[in-house]
Amino acid sequence: MRFDSETDFTEMMQAEGVQRIRSHSPAPAVKTSLHADPNKSVRRRLAQGSPEGLSLAPVEWLHPADPLSWKRDGVQEGVFRNLRLGRYTTDASLNLQHLTLAQARDEVAGFVRQSRELNIRTVLIQHGRSQNPEAHGNQLKTYLNAWLPLLDGVMAFHSAQPHHGGTGALYVMLRKSDQARQDNWEKHQKRR
Repeated sequence: MRFDSETDFTEMMQAEGVQRIRSHSPAPAVKTSLHADPNKSVRRRLAQGSPEGLSLAPVEWLHPADPLSWKRDGVQEGVFRNLRLGRYTTDASLNLQHLTLAQARDEVAGFVRQSRELNIRTVLIQHGRSQNPEAHGNQLKTYLNAWLPLLDGVMAFHSAQPHHGGTGALYVMLRKSDQARQDNWEKHQKRR
């Protein structure tokens, strides 16, 4: 059977009772081989002119009420639970609500970089709330969900507690600087 457009194919599939599977995972898994260049995709995105490899390519909007949650391998469950519950002090915050997507992309990349330089571990990023999936707050939320895992300095993020903005804000845990890691190691060595 031949279809003249994707719409014809989609309509036929829906008539047959077939539905598209939608992924709810915040970041797709990437398979790499031992010989693959891990920085190839980053270099490709940088060549396209986006800072830190963050793209403004069209994405499928997330549902506005869905909380965001992501962590890198190696982040302990207890640490992530404390982040999720808002138990860490946020030492810096960034409000993106009145920025365009391009401005927000640049601000997020610079904010994460500057926060790491200042040895800040946990920050709050406010993107705003909306009820419409295509509203600006939800667009920012969707792009943050795609951008943050691409930044090397980001270890984990989760939607904030209601008193910090709920699904309109994110707690973001940043990677320790080399100096902070050394200080922590020395502190724990003194206990022994």
